[in-house]
Amino acid sequence: MVNAANVLINVLLLGALYSLVAIGFTLIFGVGGVLNLAHGAIITVGAYSAYYVNGLVDSVYVAALAAALGGALFSLLMYKGLIRKARHNPVTVLILTLVMGLIVEQVALIVFGGQALAVSSLVEGSSSVGGYDVRNNRIAVFALSWVLIGALFYFVNRTKTGQAILATSMSEKGAALVGIEADSIYTYTWVLAGILAGLAGVFLASFQTATPFMGRTPLLLSFSIVVIGGLGSIRGSVIGAYLISFLDQITVSYISTRLAGVSALVILVLVLLVKPEGLFGRELAEE
Repeated sequence: MVNAANVLINVLLLGALYSLVAIGFTLIFGVGGVLNLAHGAIITVGAYSAYYVNGLVDSVYVAALAAALGGALFSLLMYKGLIRKARHNPVTVLILTLVMGLIVEQVALIVFGGQALAVSSLVEGSSSVGGYDVRNNRIAVFALSWVLIGALFYFVNRTKTGQAILATSMSEKGAALVGIEADSIYTYTWVLAGILAGLAGVFLASFQTATPFMGRTPLLLSFSIVVIGGLGSIRGSVIGAYLISFLDQITVSYISTRLAGVSALVILVLVLLVKPEGLFGRELAEE
């Protein structure tokens, strides 16, 4: 029989990671009003960057730094090389990012092969939480995810650059009137989203594996979370992530493991039918 305490622990741990996975997707939509379908590919780039560097230096923390830099660089190059000229055309951006995502999958398949590759855990061993053994790596991912989420909230709401991002998300023309250069803000946003996605990639790979197609599930998850929470809402993404984590764990634990991920799609459909703007509408920072 499944214990409710164990389900709650899984909900808390996975919810933090789900939030981190979705927030970069939320940022780009919140500021630019476009959907980045290469978000999953950036997660894949982060995971493989970590795997490669971890093999060179045998340090998962250096590998995590490489994942952040790899995600940021890929995101920056994609924005500067492809997205910038088309950023006012959401359909074109949608197609370009979809194509980039497919290219990353094929390149990873050619370079690394189709086998699953393991990345070292951030922390070894396990600890007792509520009478259950939980891997220390999962606890570390939970803690670090919340550190990053908290840092993002502080950055957006308390720094000048964050306030500029917020202003641009509300009105690009209005921001320009007070001297904010939109292109610079979009650049900052894509780089920041790339850093978060890259770190999410190494976190995922540290307790799962890195594969060429590993970004597909996080992309679908991100889309579901962002729609449920409200397109562009960081706070909504966190709440949406925990809602999906809760429903997913209930479904897997009490109904069938074969239905993993189905709950996210069901609630996505319900939200689109009942409250299409999501739980918190379109915003960037917490009020």
